[in-house]
Amino acid sequence: MQTNFTLAQLADPEISVANEILRKCVHCGFCTATCPTYVLLGDELDSPRGRIYLIKDMLENDRPAGEQEVKHIDRCLSCLSCMTTCPSGVHYMHLVDHARTHIERTYTRAPLDRWMRALLANLIPYPNRFRVALAGAWFARPFAPLAGNLFGGRLRAMLELAPKAIPPRSAMDRPGVFPAQGERRGRVALLLGCAQRVLEPEINDATIRLLTRHGVEVVVPPSAGCCGSLTHHMGREDEAHASVTANVDAWWAETADGGGDGLDAVVINASGCGTTVKDYGFMLREDAGYADKAAAISAMTRDVTEYLAELDLPAGAPSDLTVAYHSACSMQHGQKIKTLPAELLTRAGFAVKGVPEGHLCCGSAGTYNMMQPQIARTLRDRKVANIESTRPDVIATGNIGCMTQIGGGTAIPVVHTVQLLDWATGGPVPPAMREKAV
Repeated sequence: MQTNFTLAQLADPEISVANEILRKCVHCGFCTATCPTYVLLGDELDSPRGRIYLIKDMLENDRPAGEQEVKHIDRCLSCLSCMTTCPSGVHYMHLVDHARTHIERTYTRAPLDRWMRALLANLIPYPNRFRVALAGAWFARPFAPLAGNLFGGRLRAMLELAPKAIPPRSAMDRPGVFPAQGERRGRVALLLGCAQRVLEPEINDATIRLLTRHGVEVVVPPSAGCCGSLTHHMGREDEAHASVTANVDAWWAETADGGGDGLDAVVINASGCGTTVKDYGFMLREDAGYADKAAAISAMTRDVTEYLAELDLPAGAPSDLTVAYHSACSMQHGQKIKTLPAELLTRAGFAVKGVPEGHLCCGSAGTYNMMQPQIARTLRDRKVANIESTRPDVIATGNIGCMTQIGGGTAIPVVHTVQLLDWATGGPVPPAMREKAV
């Protein structure tokens, strides 16, 4: 793609990166075939190629975002399926993130839209606040159908996504060091996350049990918090960078270079968070105080399944249950981890089935299922139909957002991959599937 940025514009590091990305696009349109919104809506502007044209025009002409750009960029799930499909290596993720920051800085949204986005940004990344908000949503949940299309269906979507019961806080949900059992084989930092530790604290518990049982010391620094992805994908860069730098400081202090006992890896058990943490080096590349540390943290970050693959877990699935493995977009497209989680489940002794149209998003996408509820629901129903066609006993995935989204459309238990692996190697039955256990 030909671009016409001025030299003055190209002096801006963000514009320089955008220019490089834009120039790689050859207009081939391969991305349209795998873009969920284009598949559903059939509008060129709701495809990656269409959005690239909108972003190019907006940035090249150095103008504020308009309603058209906001409408179609807001509809993007950031599923990154287009990046898997693209033969030219267009880094769409960095381009659309830059566009969202530009929108946030130059476009004045309607008051209600502005309020809802601020509400989500100030609740979900903070576990205590989020827990209180969910308690309120729990009381209001029975009235969700009465909300109808109020506020574009967003209020109903928020209430329906609230869990039917809020899990009690786990004893492991705390900073500290969880020692390895037996001889220590490794030492890792674990991101507890924000929404996950409230919605499904058993995921972190299972991760800690599984790692420590296999000789890995787990450290949870007190100052590590939200990975920053939620605010980052809203274009709220100041808030996102505050989260990012806090985590870099926390994990760097545990490394040998930072004066700590050393780390083999930073382990992430929510693939949406993992995609962002692995991008910390890019996000802070212009920050002289953090660029090198952030790059080092990104380089040592592993999805929990990547790290577990190095431990040679024993086989021992305690049941012959059939597992449908749903690969989260952030896992297969964001981190390019395509087969490893299913391979680990198979090695553990589970019968694993792939999901038809596995490349298409389930519609969760961070806050997307609340901000774009109609599209998200259509994608969820399509995903659930594809999953149920495999006739599984249980659904496994590596992202809390997908678990919540898919679980809202099916009676089949949905669990995290690590919960099954924990069960297969001596841990308890995942709570969601105790009725299915043999």
